[in-house]
Amino acid sequence: MRNSLDLEGRPQDTRVVVAMSGGVDSSVTAALLKSEGYDVVGITLQLYDHGAATHRKGACCAGQDIHDARDVAERIGIPHYVLDYEDRFREQVIDNFAASYASGETPVPCIECNRTIKFRDLLKTAHELGAQALATGHYVASRRLADGSRALVCAADADRDQSYFLFATTREQLDFLRFPLGDMGKPQVRELARRFGLTVADKHDSQDICFVPTGRYTDIISRLRPNAMTSGDIVDLDGHVLGTHQGIAHFTVGQRRGLKIASGTPLYVVRLEAANRRVVVGPREALRMDCITLRDVNWIGDGALDAALRGGLEVFVRVRSTREPQPAWLRGSNGHYDVELVAGEEGVSPGQACVFYDAPSGQARVLGGGFIQSAAARGAVAASRRTLVEAIRG
Repeated sequence: MRNSLDLEGRPQDTRVVVAMSGGVDSSVTAALLKSEGYDVVGITLQLYDHGAATHRKGACCAGQDIHDARDVAERIGIPHYVLDYEDRFREQVIDNFAASYASGETPVPCIECNRTIKFRDLLKTAHELGAQALATGHYVASRRLADGSRALVCAADADRDQSYFLFATTREQLDFLRFPLGDMGKPQVRELARRFGLTVADKHDSQDICFVPTGRYTDIISRLRPNAMTSGDIVDLDGHVLGTHQGIAHFTVGQRRGLKIASGTPLYVVRLEAANRRVVVGPREALRMDCITLRDVNWIGDGALDAALRGGLEVFVRVRSTREPQPAWLRGSNGHYDVELVAGEEGVSPGQACVFYDAPSGQARVLGGGFIQSAAARGAVAASRRTLVEAIRG
């Protein structure tokens, strides 16, 4: 007989490690599983210098949050451990974050944290503790498939869905992970927190860049990658210099504010050229991209990726966490994959994720995704192909 976590055995015979960040979502996850009789062990990760962020609203995994997680664990009666992951978090997340900005990208540190720190290192620790599952407070769900494997699906509450940040989860990890809040909304979760008597019931949600105490991410980049803060030129699409900037790390594709240049029409950041420290700007129509080249693609759809892509696969893709999934074709093989957007997208930025879904809305299944390496307009791609053909013909 399978229990509520879709595992064999009675809850009291099933050990579950809960990743407790100190926020209301993970706290309710732990309390809910404890109330159902599971053998719950709470683990909080100390990820960065928590002294600087102790009193900052919206921080996580530091200072006050560790205290809150410990308080919740004591209240619901479960063992609780704080693990020092500062070194690995700095190497895997913070250093990569700064390096990505220095190369002209706009990274998503939450994705890197999930796929390395939480779903690799913490998952290994959960195994070592004899757990049958690692549960988190993410707003996403998983479903058992006919062959016994599990599919990752969007949360019932579309406004809270975090599937974009979890696309890099592997099939093996999905078998071990559980997301008890996937079919709930935030009001329901806060009500459960009050019912369980948790002091974090009305606590603010954490911010995306949790390790930036001042809220200024450029402070970290200037310390770790000072070359990203070197001044350079702001140029138009034809290369004409319009002004100067104080570092490409201050910009992202699609940005309009903060350019500090005079223009008769609105200008937007079209691309960043890290090698020569140039910020290229243009009109809004120059932001529309049709073709995306991906790197580090992860596939959790049915079968092998290359087999699924024979002839191309129609999917729905999200190119930023705040965007709605759009229809597209996924093509490629042998490690080289491209996305062809049916209607195009504005502000497609290298470093962001492009996540694949099997439907445009509802509790769609996540098929995987990859990081955006580059993007181009359809006309530019066609011109590039013509140039290549001409070069081959001589």
